[in-house]
Amino acid sequence: MPAAKSKKASVKAQAEIMIHDLPDSASWDDLMYQIYVRQKIDSGLADIKAGRTHKHAAIKKEFAIVS
Repeated sequence: MPAAKSKKASVKAQAEIMIHDLPDSASWDDLMYQIYVRQKIDSGLADIKAGRTHKHAAIKKEFAIVS
């Protein structure tokens, strides 16, 4: 994502980059999807930084995945 270049960029600056990167034919739904994805990525990165992670083996066990 382009906004990853500047960790401390303001939300407004990040939004401007996101909008600029959308094609001219983009819809409101396209923009909202990009915002949603960005929020989820940021949330996941914050979880990792805070140590809120799970071991791969624990996830496999929880979902009864056999490999």
